[in-house]
Parts: sequence; structure tokens; C-alpha cells
Amino acid sequence: MTWINDVLQNDPDPNETREWLESLKAVLDHDGAERAHVLLERMVELTRRAGGNLPFHPTTQYINTIPAENEPPMDGDPAMEWRIRSIIRWNAMAMVVRANRKPGELGGHIASFASSATLYDVGFNYFWRAPSDSHPGDLLYIQGHSSPGVYARAFLEGRIREDQLDNFRMEVDGRGVSSYPHPWLMPDFWQTPTVSMGLGPISAIYQARFWKYLEGRGLMPKTDRKVWCFLGDGETDEPESLGAIALAGREGLDNLVFVINCNLQRLDGPVRGNGKIIQELEGSFRGAGWNVLKVIWGSYWDPLLARDHGGQLKQIMMQTVDGEYQNCKAFGGAYTREHFFGKTPETAELVSKLSDQDIWRLNRGGHDPHKVHAAYSAAMAHKGQPTVILAKTVKGYGMGSAGESLNPTHQTKKLDTESVKTFRDRFQIPVSDAQIENLDFYHPGEDSPEVQYLKSRRQALGGYLPQRRQKSDLSLEVPALDAFERLLKDSGEREISTTMAFVQTLNIILRDKQVGPRVVPIVADEARTFGMEGLFRQIGIYAPFGQKYKPVDADQLMYYREDTAGQVLEEGITEAGAFSSWLAAATSYSTNNQPMLPFYIFYSMFGFQRIGDSAWQAADMRARGFLLGATAGRTTLNGEGLQHEDGHSQLLAGVIPNCRSYDPSFGYEVTVIVQEGMQRMMREQRDEYYYLTLMNENYPMPAMPEGSRDGILKGMYLFKDAGKPKKGELRVQLMGSGTILREAIAAAELLDRDFGVSADIWSCPSFNELRRDGFDVERWNRLHPESEPRVPHVTQCLKVRQGPAIAATDYVRAFADQIRAFVPMHYTVLGTDGFGRSDTRSNLRRFFEVDRYYIAHAAIAALAAEGKMSAKDVARAIKTYNIDPEKANPVGV
Repeated sequence: MTWINDVLQNDPDPNETREWLESLKAVLDHDGAERAHVLLERMVELTRRAGGNLPFHPTTQYINTIPAENEPPMDGDPAMEWRIRSIIRWNAMAMVVRANRKPGELGGHIASFASSATLYDVGFNYFWRAPSDSHPGDLLYIQGHSSPGVYARAFLEGRIREDQLDNFRMEVDGRGVSSYPHPWLMPDFWQTPTVSMGLGPISAIYQARFWKYLEGRGLMPKTDRKVWCFLGDGETDEPESLGAIALAGREGLDNLVFVINCNLQRLDGPVRGNGKIIQELEGSFRGAGWNVLKVIWGSYWDPLLARDHGGQLKQIMMQTVDGEYQNCKAFGGAYTREHFFGKTPETAELVSKLSDQDIWRLNRGGHDPHKVHAAYSAAMAHKGQPTVILAKTVKGYGMGSAGESLNPTHQTKKLDTESVKTFRDRFQIPVSDAQIENLDFYHPGEDSPEVQYLKSRRQALGGYLPQRRQKSDLSLEVPALDAFERLLKDSGEREISTTMAFVQTLNIILRDKQVGPRVVPIVADEARTFGMEGLFRQIGIYAPFGQKYKPVDADQLMYYREDTAGQVLEEGITEAGAFSSWLAAATSYSTNNQPMLPFYIFYSMFGFQRIGDSAWQAADMRARGFLLGATAGRTTLNGEGLQHEDGHSQLLAGVIPNCRSYDPSFGYEVTVIVQEGMQRMMREQRDEYYYLTLMNENYPMPAMPEGSRDGILKGMYLFKDAGKPKKGELRVQLMGSGTILREAIAAAELLDRDFGVSADIWSCPSFNELRRDGFDVERWNRLHPESEPRVPHVTQCLKVRQGPAIAATDYVRAFADQIRAFVPMHYTVLGTDGFGRSDTRSNLRRFFEVDRYYIAHAAIAALAAEGKMSAKDVARAIKTYNIDPEKANPVGV
């Protein structure tokens, strides 16, 4: 009862307070903490009902959440684990330093893993299960800068060779290992790409949520598997890191664990030099509904805290800011004695019998395997909430004067010989001074107790991690093209948009018995905009706890139906969150051995532009699925204005190597592309994904021209042949994509009517695919000079055609201009460069100079440039089509 006596000091009525505290202590002793918590909640509620405005404190004392007496025992060998961890530390450090003794300044990071080695070691030894016959396996989001430590562990496991370690960050010749976790570069090893800070945390949240979705739909059995996400305290400043934590709390994602390495330092200095990042994060996560576990102090602090009867040490711990904690580790025991413990006589007395070395050795919780093990055990057992573990560590732990707890530590990648010797001695690595000069890696031997122990721990957990499944065991048969036959026909007088053509295609896919249940429609609160509200009633909206209310539109056919087995992911207004859901589904073939087919449809302007970093993350993670950029084009979405009008998403998509992007004009093109994408991704299991831009402009859809399928997929086909040229007839080649192709079709009529010029019309659903094909052919020809030259698809299409070519799209000119090298004739490109505007479609197309009149005028000007028409003809076209030659350039600012 000593603690009760201490807290009664300065109490206005200590006897009454003692009675309350002793009663609560009796409840704790007999009924446990949960019952005590219920009683306290009821008392708080009563006080508030009586008018007492009790403040909410989202933080607790600056001590460990789990008391020392409640720590569960570890069933392993701590001494053996320390030796293994020390060897891993050595090899991780040596890998980076050796790389930076070579020419080329390869870079790398020592300090991040140095601070988090124990956090990983305890997980690998006790908690993280690999996929096996008995368990589906946990998923790890490993902090990118810690990759050297993961390689060093895999080296001892025999999964990575010494020559690979020696070629860290030297991958071009296939001998090295990647700088960070990159599944594209190491497809059987890394599970998740994480080094673009912030993307790991938000992806992990939606990954855990997607597992609940699969369980709710009966596609995956319920298990205790977990998503473990590692991040640094500095990384939490990224909006994506904390932006979705409320979702995790709201949906009770108890299959999710965040481990935040709180080494108090970001890249340039302290994270919160004037504050306390652990307390700040505790408040944020607790307020968002998370279970928060603080691992602040190591076991060496336990005796001091036990003797802190007056609470002065805890008070100093709470009052000391992070910048000062950094100083304590950087400047040693004597400094800490004076500037930390010396603040009160009581705390000075606590350490009076400790040497300065003893004080310096007072460890932080994140370096104590017993404290970390206790937190991980609690996280594994916790139900109903996600868990965040805030583990306090030292950045550059073990680097000594070369970087331990110093501001430049993150950038440190080279160590001098004396620093390496200090590192060796501190971790008792059996390498000689001569070996230090060469910075040799250390392996104790395949049959050594260390390696055998390490392997046995992993065998007990199902195998090695990280590991990645490259192919699903299930390759699905997808609907053949003839299943969509009605969508390939002329729509007659009925006008629809390519967006509605996609929705109709999707509805047919949903009815397929094999693929339909694996479709994951995803929207960011715009389903009604895209005409997809029918899916609400048809397949339902996923809701983890069902629908607890009667929807206001319950009497309507397409009412808002939420269900635990719902198929639609209605994400609300969060493009980053919706994309993260898409990514979880698009990689389910790997993480769950469950191939899924996600369709994420969004405003095109707020797609690739907003989540471009995540789109590259998806490429790295070998995602498979469809992204649909709806209401696309700079002139097609009339009335919305500058920031809503997309003139460049196709360019952004086109630079991602395994993203196949299309801008279809007609419904049958949409259907052909989607069917082919399903075949390649679901049946053939190719690691690629598709981006289609869709329009909201309605018009009659023509029938699919015979023999056009291959051309659609390659990116260009002849939509309308003007026939064999007559003698003396002038001919042009008109090319376009999206809705602007219809302007080219109309321009052909103007040219024939007003100037007697005939036009072949080419639909170009993908200038990006044409560019890739062209450059592939160009490279092959350059490298095979003695072989028969290959011909790019664009060139094959146009080489036997007459006249100049004019291309017009609803995107910036660079989009269509990228195939110029392969067009075997005079080539003019029209596009929508400049800021967007709000107006009617016809006015916008006139403003950006991509309408039928500007296309026709460009054709006459091109013919004149070839000497086939005159300047007077060009002037007549300007007059005929009411073009203002003095009009301001739309690109102007």
C-alpha cells in the first residue's frame, strides 16, 4: 500500500480518498483490471450526468503499459538470441559500409536497423508465422531503411548468399540485393514495398480490412493471422501514416499491429525535440480507438521505478522532452546523472550507487527483448481493436561516437576502423583486427548452435519470412469475348457513355460463376456519378457489422444496402484509401492465394495525379486489377472547371512499366480491353494492371469492326477506310482516341464536303501501347543489325496509306506526340494543353482547338505543307470554319 500513501500527500481528505482507493484495489485483486475499468467508467458517466465536466486524457504516464510483474515468460534462450542478434547487427552494418567503400556512392542506412533490431528479432523468433499447411501466414510491412538487417538474417538462414550481401544495391547484373523491400526486383522474397514513407501504414490498414472483407464474404476462413506494420516515429508525419487509423479503430481491425520505432529522430534531427512523440502518438491512436502499448523503459529501469515511492522519477520522465532524451544517450552516463537524475534529491539518490557506465546502460524498452515480447504477446491476444506498440529505442544503437543518437545518424553509411572495432567489441563478434580491415562478413557455420537455433525457431513458426508467393494455385477461366456479344453490336439510336459500357460489361462479369464472386468493385463515394448505384442492391456494400438502420431509400429498387457479406467497397471520400483497398485485392493472389479482380473507378483527375506514388507501389507489388479513370478528358467533363478536368492521366499511367493504359472511344473497345485484361491477369497470371479512361458523354455506339480486336489491344486499328484513292484525290489519315475520335469522324465529313479531301479514320485506344511497341521494335532492330528489321505497329498501319496524319485527343499533345518517330508521314498533333475551363463541350473543344473544325483545318494545313494544297486553301479553311487566327493560345498563362 506504499503507493497509496504516496498519492495521498497533499490530498484535502486523505481518509476518504484512501477508502476509495482501497476499494478499487480490492476489485483489482479479486476481479481484475477489466472489472475495475467498468466501475470507473460508470463513475465517470455518473459524474458527467451530474454536470461535472471531466476532461478526457488520451495519454497515460510515461512508463511501460505492461508492468514488469505481468510480463509473460519467454520460452527461448535469451543469451543465444543476443548472440544471433549481434551477428545480424554486424553483417547488416558491414553490408552498408562495404558497399560504400566501393566506387559509386551506393548509399544505404545503418542506424534504422540498429535501433530496431530487437523489435524484428523478437517477432521472427516468437510470433511471425509463415504460410504453411496449418496457417495462412502473417504479413510483414518491414520499414524500408531496415532492409540490411533482414538480409543479414536471411544470410544466416541460408536464403541469401554472401556474394549477394557483398553486392548490396548492385542489382543490374543480377548478383545483388535491392536497396529496399521491392517485390518486383526480388519476387520470391519481399512481400510489400514500404520505403515510400507513409504508404506502408495506410496499405497495412486496408490490407487488414480486406482480410475481414474476405472473411465476411466467405472467401477466406477466419484465422488469427495478422498484418504487422513497422514504421518510424518520424514517418508518422506523413499524412498517409495516420490518415486512416480511424478506419482501423472504427472497424475493430484486431488483425492489425503497428510497431512504431520511436528512436526520437527523423532524418535531420529530433522528431519532437520540444515535445514527446510517444505521448503524442498515444493520444492520436487511443482517440482513434486503438489499443496502445507503450514499451519505453527496459528491465534495467525496473528496480529504479520500484523504488520511486514518491513518483519523482516518473514526474521527471514525463517532463523531460525528447531533445533532452537524445542528449542523455549521446553524451553518456555522467551527463544523464547530472541533467536527468540530478533534477531532484530523491532521483539523484536512486542512482547514487550506480556508476556512470551503469547509468549509460539503462536501456530503452525497444532494446529489451523481454519488454518487446510482452508487448507482442499482448497484441496477439487482444480482441476487438487494432494494436499499436510504441517502442522507444536509440537511433544508431551500437554505433558509438560514429552516430549513436546523433543528428546526422540517418545519413551515416561509412565507419572508420576504430568505430568498427568499437562495434565489434560491444557486440562480441569473433573477428580479428585483420578481418576488420576487410570488414568481412561473419557466419558462425551451418552447424553452429546459433544457426541451428535460428532455424529451429523459424521451423516452429512454419518456415521463413519474408517470403512471397508469385502465383496463385488457382488460375481462373474467364468469360470469353462472345459472352459480351450484345455489347459488341451497334446500339442503334440508344446513346450511352463509355462509362455505362463499362458498367454493363461489369454486370456480365458479375454473373459469371467463376469470376463473378471474385470481383471487388471499389468506389470513393462516387458510385451514383458513374451509374453504379444498381450494385448497392444487387451485391451489397461491405459493412463489417451489417446494416443497423433502415436506409432512407429503402422503398426504392436501388436502395443503399449494407451487409457483412457485401461485395462493393464504398470507401467514402478517400482516393488514397480506396486505392489501398484496390491494392490489397489486386495482390490477394500472392498474400492469400486467393485471386481477386478489383475494379476501382474514380474521377480520372483525382486518380493518378493524387495517388501516383501508390500507383508505383502497386507496380512494385505486382498488382493485378483494373483502374477506371471516369469523367476523363479535359473537354468531356463539361462544367466542372480547372481542377476536375484531366488532360494528362494517360501520360502518368504510361510511364509505369507494367501498367497497360487505354483511352477507348466506343463500348466494344471497353469490353475487348476488359476481357483481354481478365484473361491475362486471372488466367495467365501476368503481373500487370490496367488503366482505362472512361467518358461521361453519351452517343450511339457503333458495332465492332470485323477483325479489329488485335488492333484494339495493340493500340490502333482502321475504324473507317475511305477506299482505294482515286487518281488525283487528296487523302489524309485522321487519328484519335476517347470522345475526340468522334470529332475526327465529323472532321472527315467536313473535309469531303468542303474540300473534296477523303480521310481514313483510325481509332487509337492506346498511344501508350503504340509507343512501347515502337521503342521495343526500334531497340530490337538496333541490337540485331543482321536480322530482317521489324516494323512498329503504327508504321505497319500507315506505311501503305497516303497523305499526312493528324491526331487529336482530349489530352495534352505529348500524349499522341509520343509515337511521332514511328509515323511514316507528316504528323500533326492536337491536344488540350493548358489550364482547364468550365463550359459546354463544344466551347471547350473550340477553346482547346481539338474540335472537328480545328482538325479539318489542321489537315488542310498539313496538305499545304506537303505542297498538295495552297496557302489560300488554308485561309479558306480558316474562314469556312470560323477560326479566329488571333485567338489567344490556350496554353498561355
